[in-house]
Amino acid sequence: MNLRNILWNFLGLGLPLLVAALTVPALISTIGTERFGFLALAWGLIGYAGILDLGMGRALTQRISALRDSVNESHIPVALTTAVTITMLLGLLGLALIALAALAGAAAAIPHEAVSVQELRTALLLLGVALPLQALSVVYRGVNEAFLNFKWISILRIALGVANFAGPFWVAQYTQELPWLMATLVGSRMLALLVFRHLAHGCLPVPASSAVFSRDEAATLLRFGGWVTLSGVISPFLVQADRFFVGFLLSASAVTLYVIPYELAIQSLILVGAISTVAFPVIARLVMVDAGQAAALFWRWLRRVAVLMLVGMSLLAMLLPHILDLWVGAQLGDDLDEAVQVGRMLCLGVFFNALASMFYALLHARAQVRSTALLHLLELPLFVLALLLLIPPLGVLGAATAWMLRVLLDCMVLAFWGVRELSAR
Repeated sequence: MNLRNILWNFLGLGLPLLVAALTVPALISTIGTERFGFLALAWGLIGYAGILDLGMGRALTQRISALRDSVNESHIPVALTTAVTITMLLGLLGLALIALAALAGAAAAIPHEAVSVQELRTALLLLGVALPLQALSVVYRGVNEAFLNFKWISILRIALGVANFAGPFWVAQYTQELPWLMATLVGSRMLALLVFRHLAHGCLPVPASSAVFSRDEAATLLRFGGWVTLSGVISPFLVQADRFFVGFLLSASAVTLYVIPYELAIQSLILVGAISTVAFPVIARLVMVDAGQAAALFWRWLRRVAVLMLVGMSLLAMLLPHILDLWVGAQLGDDLDEAVQVGRMLCLGVFFNALASMFYALLHARAQVRSTALLHLLELPLFVLALLLLIPPLGVLGAATAWMLRVLLDCMVLAFWGVRELSAR
């Protein structure tokens, strides 16, 4: 794999963290823990927007990787047009459902103290606009990943990541109302969509202006994307459910206590994300020509990831009390020790998640998406049950423990399937 692509991916995922480190403490001090908790929930909901593309983004990456440099390369624009059409229709449906829920009074059912119901209702409507924008961006990003256009993807990710934290921070200097804070998220997603679309069309071997929706291509994409969709529906919930359960079972302020060490630990996965994102299209192409080379590439990078994450998570767990104290110690106050315990539990989970991410990329590159979807389907009720059982007696530490146990199960099963897949080649 091209180290330059991995480096660009790493920068795209890592540099926004510097902005977060600088802005989050001041943002919490300015808008309060409750509003920051709702803002964190909004970030989670926008991340969940990936379900609206029916797996088209990942399906497109796999499909275009296989079509590139083949006799059917000219069919790539048709695949893109078909995926965009499907995603746009689903995005508009999602927007309509969220708007109806907001207007029907869903905001009043959300626990709140300092934030008014009107603020929550308007914020929900704005989130409804952001979701289809995010879903379409995922589709166009899939095209760029298939063409290994990681430099520009990363530049855009840096800009979007900066806007994600700097936008609300800048607005908070003038107003602390949620709708204005949410508006920055909508604006940044709109700009990201336009740029992703421009970059994707620039990668195409032939112009896409004359391409039309194809039922045959839709069936091809959905055969891969159908199982990805099931994972797409469940996986973001598995990633974000803990904070929502903390919010509903405890409080929005507790979400802040949980999210701070969570984000610190989970962002350590940026290196793994940089590697696995590049590995997916590369292995998908190698599988078509040399399965042995694809397997050798995978094992080499898995060993590197395992060593890097073991060292990195061990160091982070040791230094966590000092990092949190220097970063947000004043904001956490007496809750600092509890945040450290949460962070250390999550460090263990992040190590397992790193290994699982590599096996996940391997299975998808070999078009084995059914197995991963079924695994996520199995994990869902188990994770919810763990959250319901562990949060009431243990608080935010219970949520962290439930998350760690889930990713441990995920890692073990994916590793078993991945090894079996490579042995059967």
